[in-house]
Amino acid sequence: VITGAGKSFCAGMDLKEILRDEETPRRLLRRLADLTVKIRSLESVVVARVNGAAIGGGCGLAAVCDVAITHADSKMGFPEVDLGLCPAVVAPWVVRKIGPGRARSVLLRGGILTGERAHALGLVDELAPNREGLDELVDTIVSRLAEGGAEALAATKSLLNRLDGSDDEAMVRRGAELSADVVLSEQAQTALRARLS
Repeated sequence: VITGAGKSFCAGMDLKEILRDEETPRRLLRRLADLTVKIRSLESVVVARVNGAAIGGGCGLAAVCDVAITHADSKMGFPEVDLGLCPAVVAPWVVRKIGPGRARSVLLRGGILTGERAHALGLVDELAPNREGLDELVDTIVSRLAEGGAEALAATKSLLNRLDGSDDEAMVRRGAELSADVVLSEQAQTALRARLS
């Protein structure tokens, strides 16, 4: 089970950090790509307990997990385009999670969704009515998963990864490079500096 500390799951990339120099965005985006590939390739079923804000790369982390669970009032979404950035690292996972049509709508529109809307779109698999009910729902689902045979779950997960293209690491890594190219563009740098000043 992957979850965040406090009231947030993962608020995404530190925008001030990516303005430091040219290598920092590439390094951070490559590491995010590597992390998502590692999460998907684990033999164990990985559950995202989205306890609060899951923004940008944080929402991508939830999408790459095998099962994502949140509560109705959580905040999720991909505001990258709103900031002049490109969500290419997480796009392959979002497409696999909710399909190309819905992914196109979510990623191009940007903005933030409630947990309830994220569930309706398929970004989240299970929804607790409120934050207080999240732990019980996660415990129920994790207990159910633990009843399955570890080898059977691993084999099924491996097969699903082959069927949906999750084992195509090259696409995610290309996404990291594309995202870095956009972050480093003059337009994005100017927009980010103006936003953060």
